[in-house]
Amino acid sequence: MWRKIVVKKTLTAASALLVGVTALAGCGDSDASGGDGKIVMGFAQVGAESGWRTANTESIKQSAEDAGFELKFSDAQGKQENQIKAIRSFIQQKVDVIAFSPVVETGWDAVLQEAKRAGIPVILTDRAVDSEDTSLYETFLGSDFVLEGEKAGEWLVENAAESDVDGDGDINVVQLEGTTGAAPAIDRAEGFASAIEADPSIEVTASQTGDFTRDGGKQVMESFLNSEDGIDVVFAHNDDMGLGAIEAIEAAGLEPGVDVKIITVDAVRDGMAALAEGKINFIVECNPLLGDQLMDLAEQVLDGEEVPERVVTEETTFTQEQAAEVLPDRKY
Repeated sequence: MWRKIVVKKTLTAASALLVGVTALAGCGDSDASGGDGKIVMGFAQVGAESGWRTANTESIKQSAEDAGFELKFSDAQGKQENQIKAIRSFIQQKVDVIAFSPVVETGWDAVLQEAKRAGIPVILTDRAVDSEDTSLYETFLGSDFVLEGEKAGEWLVENAAESDVDGDGDINVVQLEGTTGAAPAIDRAEGFASAIEADPSIEVTASQTGDFTRDGGKQVMESFLNSEDGIDVVFAHNDDMGLGAIEAIEAAGLEPGVDVKIITVDAVRDGMAALAEGKINFIVECNPLLGDQLMDLAEQVLDGEEVPERVVTEETTFTQEQAAEVLPDRKY
């Protein structure tokens, strides 16, 4: 079915060329699936809550331009209702393919059914949805968030002795969670909890959402410092919250990375700089540069090719020394 869309576009574009320059000049006035031969993608982004998200948006916009796509972009500002409105708008505009990074996991079946009835394929990026009907989307492109949490927990288990800052034999961890209900928040917490079970001296004593923002991380960390005794480690679900925690720790007269160990996820430039300085102790990478892979998947889907149900990005981890080495060439 998707192949027919592309063929129709190509034939329409060829006809337009035969008509002449005047006809071509009018292509910009056509609907989303117009006759200029371009694939039209509607993309509904979560928002701009972090450095990671900004890099992700830039990657998608640049890759769409490089691939010759027409991109209709919407910023949901962190609200699910805004994403649903955007997806419905894309359906009305008859775009060729819809991609989006869900704000939360649940509540998507109705709008995705609308896209399916309209014959518009959907690709999930960065975050998955919780739905029993996997026919509502073609594939998921993104990270293994559970594995990211596991990597963070495994590092802590391996470095438990150094992480027992007050030397009392117990390692008290406070967790800065991502947006409540979001796949990375749920999965990273799950993976981390699973990994630290290997060492009974490690315990998450407090956990609260910082909503993936630097201000949120700072505010929650300030609260933890006032309410929790003997904090040894902070596990932040992203760099931005970890950077906010650093501000709170320094304001309390403590040295981040020394008096309180910090583990984060993302590896954006600001986080990597803090890691190189020793203010963060370990970062698990979550690569935001998904644009090229997304455009490739969209073309495959529209060409009627089978694609994997899940496409996982390749990622690594960074220590202080590794961060200092790669930081000068970091792309985000």
